[in-house]
Amino acid sequence: MAPRSCSIANALEIVGERWSLLALREVFFGNTRFDQIVENTGASRDVLAARLKKLVAADVLEKVQYSSQPPRYEYHLTESGRALHNVMLMLKEWGDTYVTEGPLPLVWEHSCGAVLEPRVVCTSCGEEATFDSLHRAPASAAS
Repeated sequence: MAPRSCSIANALEIVGERWSLLALREVFFGNTRFDQIVENTGASRDVLAARLKKLVAADVLEKVQYSSQPPRYEYHLTESGRALHNVMLMLKEWGDTYVTEGPLPLVWEHSCGAVLEPRVVCTSCGEEATFDSLHRAPASAAS
């Protein structure tokens, strides 16, 4: 039997590894240079280089040269990479609620001035999408 076809599995092929997600976190924070990413993630240089190469190949990040002597590059988010922002916010929210003990290491403030508590809402009715409010529909329903 073949495994279930799944967009979650497809996404995890690209970003489902610790160092990939932590590298993306750093780029979201504005740390775009390799040495900054290494320092703030704790990843080994060779592992991080492999993860960044994969993210570039998947068009999540792009390499942009900022120095020619010697050649040096920064990593910038592509449209696909920026689209992961909400995923990262929800993963942080889950970690804040179920894993992190003590004071939160980071909070985000929304432009309205409130501390952000991200939620997934239905774009049709505006209600929060909870575990109990969802059910699987045929893929043809999304067309």
